[in-house]
Amino acid sequence: MSTIHGKQALQRLLEGNQRFAASRALHPHQTPERRAELLSGQQPFAAIVGCSDSRIPPEVIFDLGLGDIFVIRTAGNVLDDVGLGSLEYAVEHLHVPLILVVGHENCGAVTAALQGGEVHGHLGSLLNAIQPAVSQAKTQAGNALENAIKANMTRIVEQIKTTEPILSRAVQDGSLEVVGAYYQLATGKVVI
Repeated sequence: MSTIHGKQALQRLLEGNQRFAASRALHPHQTPERRAELLSGQQPFAAIVGCSDSRIPPEVIFDLGLGDIFVIRTAGNVLDDVGLGSLEYAVEHLHVPLILVVGHENCGAVTAALQGGEVHGHLGSLLNAIQPAVSQAKTQAGNALENAIKANMTRIVEQIKTTEPILSRAVQDGSLEVVGAYYQLATGKVVI
């Protein structure tokens, strides 16, 4: 069982991000001793749903190490049944009290969905999953890309909160918090 609550887990993530953004990263839990500790199992304190973009590795931007977080990464943060099942595992078996969905500035997948056009292979499935956020963003004032990225993140948060039975039940009983965040590439800061 997790010994911390969702708000405490979020605070720990944000403190790590502040160190990273200020170039004062500690690089914790990256030693041979930590690897040995993890031989018997894992107890991550949070799960992160992030983009596959190589510029935003969660362990780096939150100044964490081995065994600290459970990470699911796909282009545009898109979640399918496999990703949701992974989150269910994190909640039900690893008892994470927090899922943080991290969208980011200049997301290529959301940019492609916003631009439209012909795509090949499985890219169509990816862009189709993002399209509702793009449609929503087109009705809003301001930067269409930033609006679409934030709308996509918000839709994924809601998807997680309402996925039955495991995730929605954990949200309802208060054992799980699901929060969205936006990562700024230029500053390195995560904004809730």
